[in-house]
Order: sequence, then C-alpha cells, then structure tokens
Amino acid sequence: MKLVIFGLTVSSSWGNGHATLWRGLIRALAARGHDVVFFEKDVPYYAENRDLERLDGATLVLYPDWASVLPQARRHLADADVAMVTSYQADALDATALVLESAAPVRCFYDLDTPVTLDALATGKPVSYIGPDGLRGFDLVLSYTGGTALTDLQTRLGARRVAPLYGHVDPLVHRPVPLDEQYRADLSYLGTYAQDRQATLERLFIEPARRMPDTRFLIGGAQYPQDFPWTRNIWFRKHLPPADHPAFYSSSRFTLNVTRRAMAEWGWCPSGRLFEAAACGCPVVSDTWEGLDTFFAPGREIVLAESTEDAMAALQMTDAERTALARAARERTLAEHTSERRVIGLEAVLQDALRPALAVAEPLAVEA
Repeated sequence: MKLVIFGLTVSSSWGNGHATLWRGLIRALAARGHDVVFFEKDVPYYAENRDLERLDGATLVLYPDWASVLPQARRHLADADVAMVTSYQADALDATALVLESAAPVRCFYDLDTPVTLDALATGKPVSYIGPDGLRGFDLVLSYTGGTALTDLQTRLGARRVAPLYGHVDPLVHRPVPLDEQYRADLSYLGTYAQDRQATLERLFIEPARRMPDTRFLIGGAQYPQDFPWTRNIWFRKHLPPADHPAFYSSSRFTLNVTRRAMAEWGWCPSGRLFEAAACGCPVVSDTWEGLDTFFAPGREIVLAESTEDAMAALQMTDAERTALARAARERTLAEHTSERRVIGLEAVLQDALRPALAVAEPLAVEA
C-alpha cells in the first residue's frame, strides 16, 4: 500500500510525542513493503531542533507553506491507497479538504491527541485540526486512545469507523546499552514540562528527592521553567534526542512515567515512553489510569504509584526484584508493543476499510 500522511512532525522530537512514534511506524511500514510519504510543514521551532533529516525507505516532504506544496501533494494522492491527516498538523483543515476530495480508497484521520480533542469539545474550546463537519467525511478514524474515547469520537464528531492505534516502540532504536555516567540515576523522568503533570511529578518525584537526599534523581526534557522546584539531588539534562534515550533509560535504576491530565482521565492512552523504557530494560514506576493493566501487569511488569511513599518504596526494591520486573516488562514489550506489532494490526484495519461492504459504525480492534 501507498500511504500519504499529513502530520505534525517526524523530523523533530523536540516538545512533542508524535515524531518518535512516526519514526517507528514508518520504519515498520517500509520493512513490510509499504510506500510512505510524510508531509510536514517546516516550522522554525522544529527546524531549529531537527534530529532527523531523512526517512529510510520512505519520503519526507518538508514544505514552507501550503500553496507551494499543493501540486506535489495532489500528485502523491493520485495513486495513494491511504490518505491520512493527523491531529495538530499545521495545515490540517486544508489537508483534510484535499484528502476528502481525493480518490484515495481509504481516507483516514489519526488523532494522536484524542483526550485533548475531546476535552476541548466538552469545554467549548476550538480544535484547530478539525473543521465544522467533524470527522464525518473520513472512512476511518484512528485514535491513540481506546476505551470510551472511541465511542465519543463517533457521537461527538461523527466518526463512522473507529479503531485504536496505541503507542509502541522501535526495538532497533530502544534497547539496553551500557551505563552512561552522565545519565546515571536512581530515578529518572523523561518528558517535556507540562503544568498538568506537575502535581503528580511533585508527589512521585520531587518529594521523594527531598526525603532521600542521598539518592540521585534525573530529569530530561524541554521547556522547564526557571521557578521549577529543583533540589540539590535532582539533575537536569535539556532536550534529549531519541538517539540518547537508550543511554538515559539504561543508566537508571528506575524511571518514572507521568501521564498528562486528560490522558489519565480518559484512560487507555499509554505513553510511548512506557514502551521505550521497558524495551531498554529499565523498570518503570507509573501513575495509575484505567486500562494500564491491559498493557503491563502491575507488580510483575510495572510498579504503580499513587503516593510519595509508593514511589519511595519502589526505590527500595532489591536488585533481584528490580531485575525481574525489568525482564518481564521487556519481554512483554517485545512480544506485544513494538512498532511492527502495531503495523500488523493497522494493516488489518486498513484492509477492512478497503471493503466498503463491511464498513460499520463499530469500533475495530487494533492489537493492544
């Protein structure tokens, strides 16, 4: 199949969770013989933090403005099997109009930010990447979030055919590597600063650091404010490109996963960071949300923490307990949560969407 995708970014992992996910999906799609063309607007903040220049086995089109790229987009859509627009695409409304008027057999929308979308609709806020007709014109709507969010995409936005396409990891990129002293930590946290994560970060990371002054904590990420409540034993590394993630995770005794508020409230929305850390052999301490136990078994493959005391107790696990936890999570991830496994599920959903007679308004299953 030829897939033409109008997305937010694949060239820069700075301040977003889309790029790393797309890199894994595109590599897996290409490995399975599919042709992928990815259109990304060349905006300054991604250009200044670009950590990928070309896609192996696929085509990356960086364009300055919609008018200039329109002829090229039309040429690629002319023989596309799947035409896709994603959430937060810089020219999403124009891309949607182009995709819906195309002859592509499957016209698809992929919402990688479903909780944000649905929260905005519930509070009357505008959603820049969805027009007044909602998602009615698309043959298929993919969602990074499962559970009740799938039904809401149908009832609130008119999606006719929906399926979850969850986070995943590329094990060729994320794998155990030797310890790197600059990333050594008893508990690490990798993520862009977000105010709606701050209360949980305070409870599960900052307060444990205050109470355990002889323990080393490490944060990696972008956009942290000057008034962030640092302690003497919290170290900081600014934005880390994906190439450095394996060393970051492999040098941590544990890493913390903190979920954005909307994602946690909707549930069924695993961050790609969960799978990255597990693939690198790093045990994960995570906040809790509905559906998490579908992806990892609590207590055996992941540690769930609601309180400061829970996080501190995790750090006091024996090396044997920690190693067993890490091994089980890595085995589960490689078996069920790789980019290739998601692509296999995606292929099945797309093949179903190619059969109009089978089109129903029922949620379709993509492997968790």
